[in-house]
Amino acid sequence: MIPQTRYTKASDGTYLAYQEFGEGDQDLLWVPGFATHLEVFWEYPPAARFLRRLATFCRVIWFDKRGTGLSDRVGRLPDIETTLDDVRAVLEAAGSERAILFGETDSGGTCAVFAASFPQRCSALIWWGASPRSAWAPDYPWGITEEEFADGEAFMEQAWGSEGAVAELVRRVGGASIADDPEARRWWAKLFRYSATPGAAVALGRMWFETDVRNILPAIHIPTLIISSQPLSNQRREEYANTASSIPGAMLVEIPSPEQPPWRVDQDALFSVLGRFIGSVHDERMAFDRVLATVLFTDIVGSAEKASSVGDRGWKELLEKHHALVRGLLARFGGREVDTAGDGFFATFDGPARAIRCATAIGDSVRRLGLEVRAGIHTGEVETIAGKVGGIAIMIGARIAGIAAPSEVLVSATVKDLVAGSGLSFEPRGEHELKGVPDRWHLYRVIHERSAGPG
Repeated sequence: MIPQTRYTKASDGTYLAYQEFGEGDQDLLWVPGFATHLEVFWEYPPAARFLRRLATFCRVIWFDKRGTGLSDRVGRLPDIETTLDDVRAVLEAAGSERAILFGETDSGGTCAVFAASFPQRCSALIWWGASPRSAWAPDYPWGITEEEFADGEAFMEQAWGSEGAVAELVRRVGGASIADDPEARRWWAKLFRYSATPGAAVALGRMWFETDVRNILPAIHIPTLIISSQPLSNQRREEYANTASSIPGAMLVEIPSPEQPPWRVDQDALFSVLGRFIGSVHDERMAFDRVLATVLFTDIVGSAEKASSVGDRGWKELLEKHHALVRGLLARFGGREVDTAGDGFFATFDGPARAIRCATAIGDSVRRLGLEVRAGIHTGEVETIAGKVGGIAIMIGARIAGIAAPSEVLVSATVKDLVAGSGLSFEPRGEHELKGVPDRWHLYRVIHERSAGPG
C-alpha cells in the first residue's frame, strides 16, 4: 500500500509533497538524490521493498524537492539554502522534532549543511554515495572535469526520459543490471519523465556540480555514518577516507556492490549496517554550543568625515535612520542582530544567500541617506557561550569586512561555494591574508543585484 501523499507550504508559499510511514521510535528523513516522484517510486518492487524495510527501523519521512515530482514546479530550482528551509518545513509538517538525516548522492551536501546548522534538529547523519564536492580541482583530484560534466549534461538534455537514455545514464552511475533489465528501464524512464523536465534535470545537475561543502564538514558534531557502494578504486577509497576524516568521529563503511542505488545493493548487508548504527544513536536532548552560521559585518564608510560635516545632532539623527533601516532589513531577511558598535552591525544568518541579499539591500537603502557601507560575509562554525557568540569564523567575517571597498559586499570562498544555484554572481578579489587568521584566503566580490526579497 502506497502511503498517503500530503502537502505542506514552505516559507515562501511553495507547496511541497511529502509522505510519512513506519512505526519506529526514531524519525528518519530520507532526502533522495537528484529528482524523485513520491508515487511512481513505489511502482518498482525493489525500491518499495527498500522503503518498507527502512520503515521497520524508523518512522520514515521523505519529500519531492521543489521543482520535482509532486511538489510545485518553480521558475528557479532551489539552492542549498532554500532546500534547508524546505527540510525544516517538512519536518515540522510531519511533527518531527529531531530526525536522522539520510542523504543520498547529491543530497548529501544539503544534509551535511543542515546537520551543521541545526544540530538540535538532527540525531544523526547518514551519507550514501555522497561527495562534498563534484568538480575536479587541484586540491580535489577525485572530481570530474568541466568537460566531462558538460558531455553528460548535453546527453541528458537531448535524451531525457527515453529508455535508451536511461540505460546509458544508469550505466554511467553504476547500474549495469538496471540498464539490462527491461522492467527496470521502463520504470526509470517513467520516473525521470514524472520527476522533472529536461531543463530542470540539467539545472539540478549544474547546481550539484558547482556546490562545495568541504569547509562545512568539520562543523558536524552529530553521529555520522558514510556508506560507499560499488567496486571502489584506490582513488575512490581515498576520496571517501578524506571525507570521513573531515567529520569528527565519522564512521566509514563500504558495501561492495555493482550498483549505486541503495535498493539495488545487498539488502541484508545494508540493513545490518543501518540497524547497528541507528540502534547506537541515542535520541537525547543536548545543549549544543557549536553551530554553523553565516556572519555579516557592515560599517559606514567615511563615518568620521560625515559626522564632521553634519554636526553632532545631524550625525545622531543619521545614525538612528541608518540603524532603523539595517534592523528592518535584518528582520526581513531572517538575520539576528548580535552586536552594534558605533556605526557597524554584526549579525548572523542560517543561510549565506540571505546574508548576501540582506547586505546588498542595506547598501541600496542607506545610499538614499547619503551613506555608503562596506560588508563582509563568511560561513563557519560559531560558539555560543553564556548567550554570546564567538569563534574564529567571527574574526574571519570581521577581517573580510575590513578589506571590502565602499559599497562592496565581499565574501569568502566558503560562502561562494554554498550558494550555487542561487542566481548570485561573483568576481574574484584575489588572495588575502587576514590578520590573526592562518593561511591566505580567496575572496569574492558580489556582483550587485537589486534584491526583491529574502528568497
